[in-house]
Amino acid sequence: MSSENAPFTVDATTPHPARRYDYWLGGKDNFQVDRDAADAIEKQFPTVRLLAQENRWFLHRSVRFAAQELGIRQFLDIGTGIPTSPNTHQVAQEVDPAARIVYVDNDPLVLAHARALLTGTPQGRTAYIDADLREPGKILHHADTAAALDFTEPVALMMLAVLHFIKDEENPRAIVDTFVDALPDGSLVVVSHGTAEHVTAEQAARIGRADASQARVRSGVELAALFARPDLHLVEPVTSISQWWAEAAPQPRPSVADVAMNGLVARVIRR
Repeated sequence: MSSENAPFTVDATTPHPARRYDYWLGGKDNFQVDRDAADAIEKQFPTVRLLAQENRWFLHRSVRFAAQELGIRQFLDIGTGIPTSPNTHQVAQEVDPAARIVYVDNDPLVLAHARALLTGTPQGRTAYIDADLREPGKILHHADTAAALDFTEPVALMMLAVLHFIKDEENPRAIVDTFVDALPDGSLVVVSHGTAEHVTAEQAARIGRADASQARVRSGVELAALFARPDLHLVEPVTSISQWWAEAAPQPRPSVADVAMNGLVARVIRR
């Protein structure tokens, strides 16, 4: 892990997505303000806990796909959230103990847990960066990123349940392009993103009101447009995370209406 030990303070007065997500997964690393915000969303979208679990399973499947099917041994996981086993490094290092992982999040509580718990194998390397998705340059040029990842070899860029916190006015396409431009040929991009296209219009409106201050849900078409580049090739069309590589997921699969999140998996091919 990184030796960085800067002091930090935890804001227990404002809900944070990572702590809210922890609450939905049954964790204890959250505050009342997070639980209140999570309960308000759950009231409008009763299957949100299932969504959170499905997102974790999508992470597991996509990491295994990268490691087993593509032979990728490096992972940049942005918006990692509070550690929930198995984490990215555990799945990747089960395939190859020498796999290297850099985690990125911007919540001090996540930072504290990451430093304590996100330890990998002796053969591999695991690092944690305190940074925001909105700061791609800081993430890509951070000393810990340079020490852990070799950008002359394929890297799996993981952005799960985080890009929908970037509003349109924050230029998400520029953020995406900065990261993808840094990835070498053979890399993989994995994204999960909130959507309202699989639920009724009434339910979509209720979800939007409950979480309008933080999230900008996008349709599958809108998500695909953020990654529409000649050097990015979808492994399969953008689809609900519940349906991506479904044969490798726990059965039976839930309906797409119960899992209001899409997944995008794309390869970087520049030949």
